[in-house]
Amino acid sequence: MDFPYRSMVQIQCKGVLFDMDGILVSSLGSVERSWSKWAELRGVNPDLTCRTAHGRRAIETVAIMRPDLDAEQELKVIEDIEVEDNEGLTVLPGVLAMLSALPADRWTVVTSATERLARVRMGVGGVPLPQKLVAADFVTRGKPHPEPFLTGAALLGFEPKDCVVFEDSASGAKAGRAAGCAVVATTFSHPVESLDAAHHLVQDLTGMNVTVLPDDKGLLLSFIPLVS
Repeated sequence: MDFPYRSMVQIQCKGVLFDMDGILVSSLGSVERSWSKWAELRGVNPDLTCRTAHGRRAIETVAIMRPDLDAEQELKVIEDIEVEDNEGLTVLPGVLAMLSALPADRWTVVTSATERLARVRMGVGGVPLPQKLVAADFVTRGKPHPEPFLTGAALLGFEPKDCVVFEDSASGAKAGRAAGCAVVATTFSHPVESLDAAHHLVQDLTGMNVTVLPDDKGLLLSFIPLVS
């Protein structure tokens, strides 16, 4: 889909919270293959399972699709399947340039993946690991609940209102907005109409300019958003 452009947007912030899948790395193939495999093993619809899994913690997807099973045990099953499937996993455009421009203490990853899976995917994709991250293991309520991004902001030592969230899924965008963060969503993997919780849309992180402001005033993010 082609989008017209509008004038540049600038957001002053203190911290940046990145989703992982669909923002930092392209793992869509792995996600869909893995969840389809799990669905076939457990006798549920693969297409519905994949749609349910996007942007959601695995343990919650399991509970939705097969509430009769032990979610903790099934989490280990699907985690093992996903960890072993790294075919086609790559870093997404603009990611390395943006991360290299950000001070290490100003950003982290807030993902619905487990910590083990997140570290594997970022390692395979060649994405530098943050000093600390927020994974599915570290929260009790996943996206679209705001807890993951509230935890991420606290991890950096900032108020949520002073953080910018980068997301690609509807549930993630909703979680970021509910947390009180500014939300920038990419159109990489989800329909534009499902991203209405985002404040701005971009195709990917290409052209995302980062300025470190003097006197500890934080960051200035400058970019040209898409108009749907």
